[in-house]
Amino acid sequence: MAQQELTMPKMGESVMEATITKWVKNEGDFVKVDETIVEIATDKVDSEVPSPFEGYLIKKLYKEGDVVQVGNPFAILSTEKNTTVSSTPVSTPTNGEVKKQELSSSVANTNVFSKTIGHNTSVTAEKSSKFFSPLVKTIAKQEGISLQELESIQGTGLHGRVTKNDVLNYLEKKVSGNVATGQQIQTVEKELSKTETKITTSSADIKKTLVPIHPGDEIIEMDRMRKLIAEHMVMSKHVSPHVTSFVEADVTSIVLWREKIKKQFEKRENQKITYTPIFIECVVKALKDFPMINVSVDETQTKIIKRKNINIGMAAALPSGNLIVPVIKNADEKNLIGLTKVVNDLAQRARENKLLPDEIQGGTFTLTNVGNFGNVMGTPIINQPQVAILATGTIKKKPAVIETLQGDMIGIRHFMFLSLSYDHRVVDGALGGSFLRRVADYLEAWDINREI
Repeated sequence: MAQQELTMPKMGESVMEATITKWVKNEGDFVKVDETIVEIATDKVDSEVPSPFEGYLIKKLYKEGDVVQVGNPFAILSTEKNTTVSSTPVSTPTNGEVKKQELSSSVANTNVFSKTIGHNTSVTAEKSSKFFSPLVKTIAKQEGISLQELESIQGTGLHGRVTKNDVLNYLEKKVSGNVATGQQIQTVEKELSKTETKITTSSADIKKTLVPIHPGDEIIEMDRMRKLIAEHMVMSKHVSPHVTSFVEADVTSIVLWREKIKKQFEKRENQKITYTPIFIECVVKALKDFPMINVSVDETQTKIIKRKNINIGMAAALPSGNLIVPVIKNADEKNLIGLTKVVNDLAQRARENKLLPDEIQGGTFTLTNVGNFGNVMGTPIINQPQVAILATGTIKKKPAVIETLQGDMIGIRHFMFLSLSYDHRVVDGALGGSFLRRVADYLEAWDINREI
């Protein structure tokens, strides 16, 4: 009845210990030569430890999360299954077998480099459901990465574990402003998990295009928030058959009115008034006229949920280039001044990464202003589980025919395109088109003499 100790192999000159992150084999399992028995993490890398022997695992000497010194035994194998650990010293691997362990588990070491981006904050005292190697924790502490940020980093290691390179890539993106914060990611994940819809078409049915990489091409890893947005957009197109309708609205009265009152408004309210709260007010009126736009389809796709509250999401671009949609709750209960204050506050805190989780949840209709980027119109993707999204284009001066009591005349007017994407499962062209036209009607009927 031969028994063999498995010792922790050496994985580099400076590596003196390893943490057991996962037992791949359980006591009583049969282990083949070179079959992975345990997964470990060190200050340098994450790796798998293969067995240099064949036999049954009769004893684990450490639990997951325990630290084992290099050269110390961590498990015992036996040629017989139903046996107990021998009280006499078990045989140790030969030099050749030890060498085999070292070769099978050795990895190349890489130099650590970092960029200081903030004050040091300790993550070692905080508890996390994820495992982080000592090196990752050390870098996080040195670079002021909070536990929340650390948990948001997409790991490329074994089973999605965060590696040193993942942290360094995160730091590079953070320095350049191209990374989402942990709070943004967590709030987006929470919202998407609530709105996730069952998709009957499996990913295997979708033919993926082979993308060739040519000399000189740059490969940029998506940050986690961009991956979440991408998944949400693909899901939305699979769930909802999208249809987009367009109208052009004469918003001359709005432009002239805002130009007339904006200085007085800012002086009195200490707020700048943009076009967004004006658009939202008109959208809210139209939603009251057409409540079947303010709905959702349940996960069985057999029931329509008619929303009581009107919660307007406003798409906001972040400095990183990602997108977030803060929500104005009960927008129908706010006047124009109230809408202006909420819009400005949410937009500012979105740019500063200070939105709370509740502030990007519960939207029933979304507005996106593509005119901010000089675009005349767009075909936005529905923000599930909503059934419609409105895009407002840039406002341009155009010559137009003006009807007067004295007859028609040519004048210069301010025009804007509106585009509404809607879910054709529950919103037909008549409903979608009528709603869109009603929004335009409210914009065109704006009272140029309105008091603030």
